[in-house]
Amino acid sequence: MRITYLVCYDIAEDKRRDQVFKICKNHGLHLQFSVFECDLNAMELTGLQRELGDVILQTEDQVLFVSLGPTEGRGDRVISALGRPYTKLDSPCYVV
Repeated sequence: MRITYLVCYDIAEDKRRDQVFKICKNHGLHLQFSVFECDLNAMELTGLQRELGDVILQTEDQVLFVSLGPTEGRGDRVISALGRPYTKLDSPCYVV
């Protein structure tokens, strides 16, 4: 069974942040600078967590996995926004 997750990260160092971005981009849809939507089965989730765990510093960085429930039977994907309207973001992540 596939579950949809929001994967959100806060990475302290630029090089690690770029690595985390690339890993997440291989597993899901880039929604905002540090937020991805990923449809994963249990094996894929474990693989993603392992990949990210090899890159981040446990004492400085944080990656959150927010389960949105099963991918199937959930109905249409709806994203609403306050402020600027939601638009698909396909550009690389730059932090200044």
